[in-house]
Amino acid sequence: MNKKGILLFGLFLCLWCVDSHAQQKGKVEIIADPLINLMQRNRMGTNITANPGSKTVVDKKNATRSKAMGFRVQIYSGSNRTEAYAEQARFKKLYKDIDTYVSYDEPNYRVKVGDFRSRGEAQNLMQGLRKQFNNVFIFTEEIYIYQ
Repeated sequence: MNKKGILLFGLFLCLWCVDSHAQQKGKVEIIADPLINLMQRNRMGTNITANPGSKTVVDKKNATRSKAMGFRVQIYSGSNRTEAYAEQARFKKLYKDIDTYVSYDEPNYRVKVGDFRSRGEAQNLMQGLRKQFNNVFIFTEEIYIYQ
């Protein structure tokens, strides 16, 4: 009977320790990099899907330029550098007031146009460009904003 009592007491002690360990209460401390909050605040202020309220013409020579997330329309993608710059020149003849950007990501050159804050603006341009350029796509990326 002595062995059964010790065994029963040991089993009770183990169950009591497990139960008391599971019932512990404490504080949860969240440790986060302060840059995360800054990035979240900047992202909320950007609102890249909003329609612009008004279209005002900005004097780019006297304005300050900053970057934000927005949309560009790609009008060319291919491995021929000469074709890429020819497509850029052809676009500039048609649309003098829209900026163009040529980039190279091996093995392809890409020509993208515009700095649009809303997808709707980019889609309007894209619809017009489909008749004149092949393989026209919209991309979300950093754009330049003049203020």
